[in-house]
Amino acid sequence: MSDKYDKLEKLNKLRDQGIVTEEEFQLEKNNILSDGSEVKPVRNGPTPYWGLEENVFCMLIHLSQLANFVVPFSGVILPIVMWATEKENSAKVDAHGRIVFNWLISSTIYFICSAILVLLGIGILMLIALGIASVIFTILGGIKANEGKIWKYPMSIRFFSTSTP
Repeated sequence: MSDKYDKLEKLNKLRDQGIVTEEEFQLEKNNILSDGSEVKPVRNGPTPYWGLEENVFCMLIHLSQLANFVVPFSGVILPIVMWATEKENSAKVDAHGRIVFNWLISSTIYFICSAILVLLGIGILMLIALGIASVIFTILGGIKANEGKIWKYPMSIRFFSTSTP
């Protein structure tokens, strides 16, 4: 029993001297107190990807566009916020965010053109096709992202390069 306390005292001195970081101290302390059973590292900073796995987060970037059906414009704001907050942490998240942002801009352009063409009658069909394509592309993009793949939306204008990581 006193062996544990001796180890903890030595570990505390190493931390005080700056030889081990606080995270290393907490991990080793947990190992000493747990009798050698496996302990996961303690994270002091914010959890990347909003607490989700990378592929799940990338999938949600795509699927968050469907939030427009619940709250207007949230399907535009949410994926942009998700991408902007995590793009520095992962090249994969950055690539998926760029793909979604390219589609948001492209679909806005297609929507404006279709709305103008409503006067000629063909715009209504174009708006319906755009709505269906947006839902299908969003779901397919989310599925591919969850599989760890990069899938660029067809008909999407490449405003931002989306080199694959």
